[in-house]
Amino acid sequence: MSVTGKQITSTLTADGLLTVELADHTFPDPTGHEVLVKIEGAPINPSDLALLFGPADLANATYAPGKVVAHMPEPAMRAMAVRVGHSLTVGNEGAGTVIAAGDDAYAQTLIGKRVSFVSGRMYASHALVDARGCLVLGDDISAEQGAGAFVNPLTVLGFVETMRAEGFNGLIHTAAASNLGQMLVKLCQAEGVPLVNVVRSAEQVALLKAIGAEHVVNSSDVDFMGQLTEAIAATGAYLAYDAIGGGRMAGTLLAAMEQVASKGIPYSPYGSNVMKKVYAYGMLDLSPTVINRSFGFAWSVGGWLLTPFLAKAGMEGQARLSAQVLSGLTTTFASHYKAKISLEEMLTRDVAMAYNAKATGEKFLVVPS
Repeated sequence: MSVTGKQITSTLTADGLLTVELADHTFPDPTGHEVLVKIEGAPINPSDLALLFGPADLANATYAPGKVVAHMPEPAMRAMAVRVGHSLTVGNEGAGTVIAAGDDAYAQTLIGKRVSFVSGRMYASHALVDARGCLVLGDDISAEQGAGAFVNPLTVLGFVETMRAEGFNGLIHTAAASNLGQMLVKLCQAEGVPLVNVVRSAEQVALLKAIGAEHVVNSSDVDFMGQLTEAIAATGAYLAYDAIGGGRMAGTLLAAMEQVASKGIPYSPYGSNVMKKVYAYGMLDLSPTVINRSFGFAWSVGGWLLTPFLAKAGMEGQARLSAQVLSGLTTTFASHYKAKISLEEMLTRDVAMAYNAKATGEKFLVVPS
């Protein structure tokens, strides 16, 4: 028998109105490899917000119980033309208990078990997913602990794997006081990877120092460039992962790398031969990325996304990484939340404005029940 519950959808119309709505939804019986999961926790990640609200004007939106209607800026409308008229589900990852399964033997074994998974429709009371993509959580791991088992943990593991595959020996990370940033600090400590953490306040410096980070630099300090070059010299970090995306940070990182790389070598108009690279993996700043070329010719700027990385890793690689995540869910890969909110609260003005601000270290967990 099908199950009736709730689901949040995000719909953009041609007139520039974005409607995010919580409505009744019927979840069909699982078949084959499918399982039906009662969702117990789903984090709000920046990647979720890009689809849920994007750059819509939430400050001047209309709020009603279970519904938000906001205007989308004209430049964003041009970029989002392909989603106009489509009712999209939202929520990349989460955890819950399997309450029904298809007739596949493995799917049947999951009934009653708590699992973590990725579905793209986690902001709901239930989700129908493929049992083969579920990560089975131990009895000692809660839904809250398992809800964030995919996006952030696999991203930091992907950072380190990419670093090694491309021949780099150290990392720089911006917006480093985030949940993801704290995981990266712990992972790099465990695996002996030199790491430079870029934050924007003294409080964030203290936070990362408290969990053992060695090199933490504050972009708000007047001597930031000096701090940054000193940290790069100490670590040999010439690969950066930038969560900010827009603005001047990527160019600043490359310039600092070049200052260190060119020190003590003969002058060349082409700069040093040391390859310097910045991957943008986030969009905390939606303004254009500004690159002032003061760092020679041995440099690269690109984008890094988890999904293509996992596709390249293949099933065997994904299984290996998932096993590593599972073993460290309460330690290295532990998530911390500012608040737990219901599906209804998610669409209230004050709460929506709070989590959509994407403040560093202020992660929200959606608890449908």
